Amino acid sequence: MYVPGGPWAQEVAVSYVNRFPKLSERFVRPVILLAASMAWTFASTACAPEVAPMDEIISGVVEGRDGPETGVWVIAETDALGTGFTKIVVTDDDGRFVLPELPEASYTVWVRGYGLADSEPVAATPGDDLVLTAVYPETPQEQAAVYPASYWYSLLEVPPATDFPGTGPSGNGISPSVGSQAQWIDNLKQGCQLCHQLGNRITREITHLDRRFSTTAEAWDHRVTFGQRGARMSSVLSSMGRERAVLQFADWTDRIVAGEVPPQPPRPQGEERNVVLTLWDWGDGTSYVHDEVAADKRNPTVNAGGPVYGVSMSDDRLLIVDPETNEFRDIRVPVWDPDTQPYFPAAPGFEPSVFWGEEIILEGPANVHNPMMDQEGRVWLTSRIRNTGDNPDWCREGSANRFAQYFPLSASGRQASVFHPDTEEFTLIDTCFGTHHLQFGEDSENTLYFSGDTRVIGWIRTSPLLDGPAGPLVDPIRDQAPARLTLRAEAAQGWCPTVIDTNGDGRITKPWNTGRGPGDPSLDTQLTGFAYGVIVNPVDNAIWVTRTGGVPGRLIRLELGDDPPATCSAEVYEPPFENPAVPEEDWGYSPRGIDITRDGIVWTALSGSSHLASFDRSKCAILTGPEATGQHCPEGWTLYPTPGPQMKNVDNSRSADFHYYNWVDQFNTLGLGENVPIANGTTSDALLALNPESGEWIRLRVPYPLGFYSRGLDGRIDDPDAGWKGRGVWADFGTNIPWHLEGGQGTTSKIVKFQIRPDPLAY
Repeated sequence: MYVPGGPWAQEVAVSYVNRFPKLSERFVRPVILLAASMAWTFASTACAPEVAPMDEIISGVVEGRDGPETGVWVIAETDALGTGFTKIVVTDDDGRFVLPELPEASYTVWVRGYGLADSEPVAATPGDDLVLTAVYPETPQEQAAVYPASYWYSLLEVPPATDFPGTGPSGNGISPSVGSQAQWIDNLKQGCQLCHQLGNRITREITHLDRRFSTTAEAWDHRVTFGQRGARMSSVLSSMGRERAVLQFADWTDRIVAGEVPPQPPRPQGEERNVVLTLWDWGDGTSYVHDEVAADKRNPTVNAGGPVYGVSMSDDRLLIVDPETNEFRDIRVPVWDPDTQPYFPAAPGFEPSVFWGEEIILEGPANVHNPMMDQEGRVWLTSRIRNTGDNPDWCREGSANRFAQYFPLSASGRQASVFHPDTEEFTLIDTCFGTHHLQFGEDSENTLYFSGDTRVIGWIRTSPLLDGPAGPLVDPIRDQAPARLTLRAEAAQGWCPTVIDTNGDGRITKPWNTGRGPGDPSLDTQLTGFAYGVIVNPVDNAIWVTRTGGVPGRLIRLELGDDPPATCSAEVYEPPFENPAVPEEDWGYSPRGIDITRDGIVWTALSGSSHLASFDRSKCAILTGPEATGQHCPEGWTLYPTPGPQMKNVDNSRSADFHYYNWVDQFNTLGLGENVPIANGTTSDALLALNPESGEWIRLRVPYPLGFYSRGLDGRIDDPDAGWKGRGVWADFGTNIPWHLEGGQGTTSKIVKFQIRPDPLAY
């Protein structure tokens, strides 16, 4: 029996196309498709699908001046559905393409590729077989207009290593607080690129600014002060040494305006040509969509076929896209006090935005940050629920709470909430610790662990909280059941400071040293700093976090023991940096994202040095004691330089890309295999999947709209028996400023589904 995309169809197609490569595309291929459609009609008496697959695809060939165009993108988009919808595929070795699984609608179809100019859109509907004509640019600048931002950003000249440490305004213009080139690059990436791309058109040029600036340097000095986030941008630039940084950015812009272009990126090759991208619009023109979730990370079949959720930090919206109906809607995330002020207040007298003037577009009091799904399909969020950072008394010194007695906490900036899809209500949960990212453990109580605090790692035992002996807890706001909610929230949570055993006695005891400086060798040492990423080891349930502040940054491992907090004990591991046991070309720094394989190998994206790094604790000769302060286990690390153009004046391999986070595909939701690590190519419009055995990279590029700024990602299996169609990985356009995307002001964020089919023509 014929199965669409199966061996019979492919054998027939290959036979005809190989024999008649030109004729086949125009005449024979439609006959094959018709025959396949007839075969499917016959087979439907057994398989009983309601829609013939040939009515769900648009196929064809891209013809160029020298033959078929291979490895270019074919893009179909429509606004005739419940929300904006786009499908993108890559042409095969013969320039052919198949756009699969298209909802019934009218589409515009066009071609984009490196070395090409965008083609004229052609109207099409599912069932059509097209001949698309490639268009060629007239200038190198037109050709380079569709390159990822990182390629343009690679033209920026980084100060040479000999210029560090900086000597200040009266010297070389670099801040004396910046002690090394690595620190300057880290400030550049984690400061300037933290919220949006650098290298996209709007940042590499100044044509959108008015003409009141007499020089490019003057324009750059002022552009970082505009809008609600201007104070932050300006502060970052000053921390690097404002005078020198302004001149370097101005020089970069001037060279680009004068005609300098980056090298051409490679076109998709091999498995990169099997990628299918599906995009849905969500949010609006000012939505700052931070992250998304599609399933329970521990079980990617949870919520199969269901909606995908995202959080918009700008306006406290939980965004919801239904990939079955192609519809979008949103729900406001509540706070306890309706008078709670926005988390990003506009500074008095801020410089009006070039795009929005004095309009306040960041106005979310809940400051929602990161979603995660549990085993019941509920969506947990890190969000601000109260109008004050001051903690309740049970968190503080003098409380009877055993965690507060061990390590009291007086304040937290963000807490937690959970969305119940069945009722569409929220439960708001107070926490003593600050929250940022969140991940579930694999214990019977479904404990949820949080990053986001500089002092401790905190957790909530979610099953006792929501589904305990006292019955379900689904109160949407505090005043409906204040005592019950507070008591259960207090009983379900705990926290531990991150203290390492530097005196080597095998346990953590008070008092302990604090700070980074040398301490009393007879005492243990507390390590502090902002805990950014978090993950739980499925093998031993140890919690790992990344601490991003400073170079080289750290991984912290926390083991709770049998009786936390008294039995909590931490370990620290730093990527090899200025370590004489490791060649300088293998040094790395600035871990941000973190994830783990099913067998306990940690993966982290080194955003400063542009590596994806694995850490195997089992290889370490030393785990604790006086020597175990960070650089003691270089043997546990393996660093993989990420692909892309390198930054100028940097001796070691340092890509211009920025990796906001990373993720491990533990359950083969993408189709490249189990435990495949993926880095966010946040400045290269891509997800970067690594084959650790070969060291080869697969770039899953999102070519349209330019500006794919990804933060987190998530995988889901909708149907384990449906092959590539039943699985996929999800990521969103998470830029702080969507008006920087291709299309400009009014362009919305998008949620993207990545799939890998067995070949470029499978449907």
